[in-house]
Parts: sequence; C-alpha cells; structure tokens
Amino acid sequence: MLPSPLEFLVPLGALESVAGVLPFLILAVVLVNVVTRLLAQKSFERAAAEGDDDEELSRYLPHEVVNVLLVVLSFAFMVVHPHGGMVLSVLVLGMVISDFFEYESRRVEARNDMEVDKPKSAIVASGLVIAYASYQALFFLVEPIWNSIV
Repeated sequence: MLPSPLEFLVPLGALESVAGVLPFLILAVVLVNVVTRLLAQKSFERAAAEGDDDEELSRYLPHEVVNVLLVVLSFAFMVVHPHGGMVLSVLVLGMVISDFFEYESRRVEARNDMEVDKPKSAIVASGLVIAYASYQALFFLVEPIWNSIV
C-alpha cells in the first residue's frame, strides 16, 4: 500500500500517540490564552495612557505566540479527530481573527484619544472556545449520564 502524502508532512504516528492528551493540552492553552489576553489588555491601556498616538501600542508577543500555538494544536486535533477538530479549528480561527480586529480597534481608540475599551468580541469568542475545548477534554465526566439519555 502506498503511503499517504499527508504522512510526509505530518508525523501521524506521533499525533496518534498524543491523541489522548491533546484535548487537555488544548484546554490548558486556551486558559493561558485568556490570561495573556488580560495581560495584553493591561499593556494596551498602559501604552495608550503614556502615548499621544497609537505609536506606543504594539502587539503583545506572548498572546500572539499562544494564538499561533492554539491554531497549530487545533489543526493537529483535526488530524486525529476530524469532526471535533474541525469545529475547534473554526472556533479558534474565529477567536484569532477577532483578536486581530480588537487590536486594530485599540489602535483607533488610542489614535483618537478615546477610552480603551475591553476586547468584547474576543472575550465572547474565547468563551466559545473554552466551552468546546472543555467539552472535548472533560466529556468523560458526563459520558455516563449522556449515554443513559442518548
């Protein structure tokens, strides 16, 4: 049998060996993402207060690194669990896109001497990601009840 072209790009054996731990890792990284979002918001508020324009604002590197890690992990989860991974990947990409636009909103607010607002859309998007990642990682807690109903 010929090997799949995907086998040359993604170490499928390594992914299969960590498939059981991957949902818990994703849940942990999503929670770290919330913490880095909070730290980024504090950084934006401090930079907006110190500067006259949006020149002081810059992307918060730890938050961007966690975003990239979360995208990579959700794509890896899609390889081992296609349905759950696809749902999680769409939610994570939506959260990353909302983070991008929230940063641009903070720049506009700083440029126009407005009060720096909270990243509301990114908070809602991360709440959805937390809910689904929790469902994937902690389903074993409700599985007996779920199976008795369904």
